Amino acid sequence: MFAILLRVLVLLIAWGSLPAVAGEDPASVAEAIYRRGSLPDGQPLRGEREIGVGVEGAAAACVNCHRRSGLGTAEGNIVIPPITGKYLYRPAGGRLEDIDLQYAQSRISLNHLAYSDATLARAIGEGIGRDGRRLNTLMPRFRLEPDSMAALINYLKNLGREQEPGVTEDTLHFATIITPDADPVARRGMLDVLERFFVDKNEFIRGGQRRMQGYKEIMFRVSRKWQLHIWELQGAPETWEQQLQARLAAEPVFAVISGLGGKTWAPVHRFCERAAIPCLFPNVDLPVVAESDFYPIYFSRGVQLEADLIAAEIQEQSARVPLRRVVQVFRADDVGAAAATTLSAGLDMAGQKNERRAVAMGAGRGELARALRDVGKNDGLVLWLRPSDLLLLPAKASAARQVFVSGLMGGMEETPLGADWRRVIQMSYPVDLPELRKFRTDFPHAWFRIRHIPVVADRIQSDTYLACGIMAETLVDMLDSFVRDYLVERIESMLSRRTLSGYYPRLGLAPGQRFASKGGYLVAFPGEGGGKPVAESGWRIP
Repeated sequence: MFAILLRVLVLLIAWGSLPAVAGEDPASVAEAIYRRGSLPDGQPLRGEREIGVGVEGAAAACVNCHRRSGLGTAEGNIVIPPITGKYLYRPAGGRLEDIDLQYAQSRISLNHLAYSDATLARAIGEGIGRDGRRLNTLMPRFRLEPDSMAALINYLKNLGREQEPGVTEDTLHFATIITPDADPVARRGMLDVLERFFVDKNEFIRGGQRRMQGYKEIMFRVSRKWQLHIWELQGAPETWEQQLQARLAAEPVFAVISGLGGKTWAPVHRFCERAAIPCLFPNVDLPVVAESDFYPIYFSRGVQLEADLIAAEIQEQSARVPLRRVVQVFRADDVGAAAATTLSAGLDMAGQKNERRAVAMGAGRGELARALRDVGKNDGLVLWLRPSDLLLLPAKASAARQVFVSGLMGGMEETPLGADWRRVIQMSYPVDLPELRKFRTDFPHAWFRIRHIPVVADRIQSDTYLACGIMAETLVDMLDSFVRDYLVERIESMLSRRTLSGYYPRLGLAPGQRFASKGGYLVAFPGEGGGKPVAESGWRIP
């Protein structure tokens, strides 16, 4: 029966007519099968392995192993082969210049005969490879109807075929995005790092487009220039997506690297996801938490991670001695408002009474004092305030039993809180401690000195340098497979192996994860002067 289906499939492709499946576009049908494990009639895709274990629906989707790009992955001795047309239909023999390094060095033989449409359908349906041998038992066998099989094969043929925007024969184009409410000092510091990194990268290849000889005569051809496009947004956030679409049309880019935001980043996040552009490690304290999205990647969840760290500590302490209530104080038009909402939701779930008190932008010392006036010794207090606001607090610290301050908003160890406040606060601290991160930040700091880059926003500049380094290493690893989806997948694969992780003790991503650092500390400032943060517990992942 399956042999008959194969003959029908070959005829369909030979006639150049892939029928619409259930009235749908074949490309959409194939994408649903490949990415979601969904058949044209809405039923889940089902695959069977020789060992008798079946997979169904989303768990059976090709994307789980071969990835969205179709270029697979390799981890140790486990290699998931690429299934794009470039690899499947590649004729045997010849040089390996066009082959990704991880597959050329793996156990996969790249000198096999090329697949035909019929033998590829047999491989998908029966698990028999182009050479007539059984495929690995990890590969499920999918018995698809001829029209679905034809659509899927055509989809694989076209994966990665088109040249990505922002990639030319000699140049890779990148953008960085800056919102109008971004801090001007941090903006200059970030751009100093980006612009100098791009200069260094281009000076390295200025001697010409010479190829470096590699393993088995593979050529390292990642010798393109890097060009940076600075996209500075203007006006209200509701206009940003339209501005970005216009900039992308005028200046096509391969990816967005770093960037700087203020009170909201949501329009930029939406733009990157809808335009299918990797948006890598922007400097934002309020990222969008949507880990089902694919293209935006962040270092951490920012103030929302801080809210979860504080919630966990409040619940732990209240289990012993309950708090009467938790009072949160924040500026109405800042990222602290969203952080307070996140914390309030966590406290509500735990049954902890809490209040949110918004202080108007521009309000002075008197309004802040009134927001704190009735906070007593049986209460908890959380301050989502900037250094300029912390300077307006009364000299005498609150009598609250627990007082928390946002590290990201309050200036970390440079917080301007007075000595009385420092003795009582706990600060949420979603990066590594200064003495522990020092050896990881020495290299960028030395680079800043050698390049005469003033350090005006240390964390942001270090994170920007880290983002550039991750991009550079990933592109070398990709060789000339300049596919946006593959860029994201390779970052997922390599990030946890990186030892230089800047401010963060460890970084790691996996499919369905879009925050590379997932934890933090609660720190106190004991001792005379209270200048050095001391962790009150180990690294926590809430």
